[in-house]
Amino acid sequence: MTNQFSRTELLIGKEGINKLSQSRVAVFGIGGVGGYVVEALVRSGVGSLDLIDNDKVTLSNLNRQIVATHKTIGKYKVDVAGERAKEINPGVNVKIYKTFYTPETSGEFDFTKYDYIVDAIDTVSGKLELIEQAKKANVPIICSMGAGNKMHPELFEVADISKTSVCPLAKVIRQELKKRKIKNVKVVYSKEIPIKPAECDEKIEGKKQIPGSNAFVPSAVGLIIAGEVIRDLIS
Repeated sequence: MTNQFSRTELLIGKEGINKLSQSRVAVFGIGGVGGYVVEALVRSGVGSLDLIDNDKVTLSNLNRQIVATHKTIGKYKVDVAGERAKEINPGVNVKIYKTFYTPETSGEFDFTKYDYIVDAIDTVSGKLELIEQAKKANVPIICSMGAGNKMHPELFEVADISKTSVCPLAKVIRQELKKRKIKNVKVVYSKEIPIKPAECDEKIEGKKQIPGSNAFVPSAVGLIIAGEVIRDLIS
């Protein structure tokens, strides 16, 4: 009998579908990258999702974030993503955290409950804490490196953090993990040299320095990450 995951089942089989339905994935950061991760995980049949982000949708999100429309401006991104997930698959279990993830807020989460962790947040301290917690809980994690100031989604690739180059954010994370003696962290990064943002006529969200972005790079990164998560979960 046809169901909404029938076409996926043709690729991964009933056993794969069952594994996904029983999996719980935490997505930290529901922005340009994380929003598309959630979209693909829900459409693939992942049964439980924890969505973590304290941001609300703003006007400048409309150019790249799947949760952003004129109707959702002012709403929490996790609320919008959770509602959208339920519209796609009413059977998905969604837990929402309106939390800015930092070392100080990491205690709100029991990482041993997750089958996979997605890092799509922006801060270095948050990323490092997520990686440390994932390693302590022995849960696989995949991290998004810099997706801002890029124009070529085809240059992104999946690698261990130790094999990265060019990306300034990956360099910082690589160095900090080496100090902590943490190895084997899967990341998505680009060898594209970041573009220097042009001058903007208006301040965006009151911030002095923000990266430029577009509709096609963050979405591509999010889908690459989702693909890695799905393949790892069913392997």
